[in-house]
Amino acid sequence: MPDIASVVAQARAGIVRVTADELAARLAAGAWVIDIRPVDRREAAGHIPGAVVVDRLVLEWRLDPTSAHRMRPGPALTDEVYVVCNEGYSSSLAARDLSALGFTRAGDLIDGFDGWRGAGLPVVAEPTRYVR
Repeated sequence: MPDIASVVAQARAGIVRVTADELAARLAAGAWVIDIRPVDRREAAGHIPGAVVVDRLVLEWRLDPTSAHRMRPGPALTDEVYVVCNEGYSSSLAARDLSALGFTRAGDLIDGFDGWRGAGLPVVAEPTRYVR
């Protein structure tokens, strides 16, 4: 039976992982950044400007283009979509799940929001968009 480290490693083998600086450049070029951090972490630490907050529990339903509960506007299956969590573990699993839904350019942020903040990139108090 695999352990969680093996599951995360397998998930990461099928997704694109980017550094904070790479994510900033891709966001500026039109990539979707989806923040799945719990509300208490977001309220305490802030938000990535331009990121869309989607609760992890409903992520697949909000992004799947075939879902009746899809966020509008939302990413196409061929768009770059990067998931952000606190430290870059849950986001790897979420990006894997988006890849399984057909998102061909799903990925996540190495070191998560902590890596973003550690790189000195901008943080704002309120989310750009929150999809429930």
